[in-house]
Amino acid sequence: MSFQTALMFLVSTIMIGMGGPVASSDEPDEPGFAALFDGQTLNGWQATPASTSDAWTVKDGIIIGNGDLGIGYLVYARDKQLDNFELRFRYRFVGRGNSGVSIRAVHDSSKRRPFQSYHADLGHVGIGKQILGAWDFHTPGRTEHRCHRGDRLVIDEQDLPTITRIKDGLTADDLRQGDWNEVRIIARDNHFQFYINGKLASQFTEHLPKEQRLLSGMLQLQIHDPGMIVHFKDLRLKRL
Repeated sequence: MSFQTALMFLVSTIMIGMGGPVASSDEPDEPGFAALFDGQTLNGWQATPASTSDAWTVKDGIIIGNGDLGIGYLVYARDKQLDNFELRFRYRFVGRGNSGVSIRAVHDSSKRRPFQSYHADLGHVGIGKQILGAWDFHTPGRTEHRCHRGDRLVIDEQDLPTITRIKDGLTADDLRQGDWNEVRIIARDNHFQFYINGKLASQFTEHLPKEQRLLSGMLQLQIHDPGMIVHFKDLRLKRL
């Protein structure tokens, strides 16, 4: 083992022990980004509800979610108050499935949902634009507006929506069934963008009063249905 390799291993070990993120060895350096997943364990992540812990495993540098072993979320537990950031990762489905990433998630005091969140929807190719590449509003007590793949949504101060089409946005032809797709999610104050394979899938901006918005919260990976298997890897986050 070279001195440089030994030094990198020592730094990674210290970072894991301190609870900090560790960069994946096969990822290129990206200024400002830190890995959320060490490629070997679920250290720093928490299955919710706890009874679904068997549904989440790691193999060959991949987080695997198996819907036959539980339905719920895998929560990034090292920081449950994330606000402005850019998230990058890769995903793929083994067969059919419905999943996604919830951001700024908080416990739902109304009990109508486990969590309130803004949810970037993912699914197998062919599931439909209302899911794959869409934003979903898990927001009991306020309007859950449409923001499908191809939509640019603006919510005004009175909670009224304006939807326009995204020019040259993501289409079904840009998606890879059964193979890896690359995602970027950008949350900056009241503006949210969702990219897949380098193309804008959907975005929204909300001008509601702050008390009606989700300002910070948890990052969650989702298993939505029994019988589905979803893979995630190369999860990196940059704070904005």
